[in-house]
Amino acid sequence: MTTTETGRKAEKAARLYLEMRGYEVIELNWRRPRCEIDIIARKRDVIHFVEVKYRFNNEQGGGLEAITPTKLQQMRRAAWAWVEETEWRGEYVLSAIELAGPDFTVMSFIENVF
Repeated sequence: MTTTETGRKAEKAARLYLEMRGYEVIELNWRRPRCEIDIIARKRDVIHFVEVKYRFNNEQGGGLEAITPTKLQQMRRAAWAWVEETEWRGEYVLSAIELAGPDFTVMSFIENVF
């Protein structure tokens, strides 16, 4: 399986997890120059910009450990771009979901990474 295929499987598992918890997935893999958002979802009039992190095992550390200050800045920039483009005037947060193992098990979900 290629890394792209693995990423798509992880995003599909994350999407199903969110939908089972009442989130409405609005967009997947939203991309613009120099920014991208894995999943954009809405719950109770709050938009969640969700970063999906997958690790087959913990040899490289957990997926959430990969959300560095630089990655948070990139997430912020992407969220601002989406908000500006769609003219969204409601509340929004940056969120993250970590999946692991061959079954793409959700290890943790943080609704607001700040």
